[in-house]
Amino acid sequence: METKYRSIYEFSRLTRIFHWIRAFSIFALIATGFYIAYPFLAPNNFTGEPVGFLYALMRSWHLIFGFLLIAVSIFRIYIFLFSKECHIERRSFLDLINPIVWVKIIGNYLFIAAHPHIKGAYNPIQLVTYIGVMFLIFAISLTGLILYAHVFHEGLGGFLSFLRPLEVFFGGIANVRGIHHILTWAFIIFLPIHIYMAVWNATRYPGAGVDTIVSGYKFEKDGQH
Repeated sequence: METKYRSIYEFSRLTRIFHWIRAFSIFALIATGFYIAYPFLAPNNFTGEPVGFLYALMRSWHLIFGFLLIAVSIFRIYIFLFSKECHIERRSFLDLINPIVWVKIIGNYLFIAAHPHIKGAYNPIQLVTYIGVMFLIFAISLTGLILYAHVFHEGLGGFLSFLRPLEVFFGGIANVRGIHHILTWAFIIFLPIHIYMAVWNATRYPGAGVDTIVSGYKFEKDGQH
């Protein structure tokens, strides 16, 4: 008997666009951030003229992608909370408070239980992880803005001067920079795990995982509830 599948629209177009913009921004921020911390390359300058400001270029790109990440994350939170197309994502909280789903999904990751049917787009472990990532983005953005205000004293930097008490709370600008760097490593640890689990899900459960965040659709067996 032929197995029939039905498509479910899981991720809206904006959700998918914002996901890939954030992903690209995070990779760019990691690369430029490590160069800023340790400028391991220098442009050839045989003339002695003040040209080839590679460090300044890297810093500019770091700022551009940093503000892009902040803007996209704000809009992503907004559509998650208020967009009608994101209702299936919000339904994930119903699974979050269901202990039976927690036990089954942990068992599934340990290869001792079948994957439970979930009401939302994310299982409880995924939802908790993504909420944690949003807090990471908030923390690294906050420390980044403090560093920005410490260098640029007019315009937006001047406006952000109200963050100076936080700089003092963290123990000074050196500590803020250290926290910013440590949070970068948190992303470096998260990214390969996230990619592995997305590919693992897509391989073990065709119709979910990586292809869903590209097309927006997942596929379930017809009649599955």
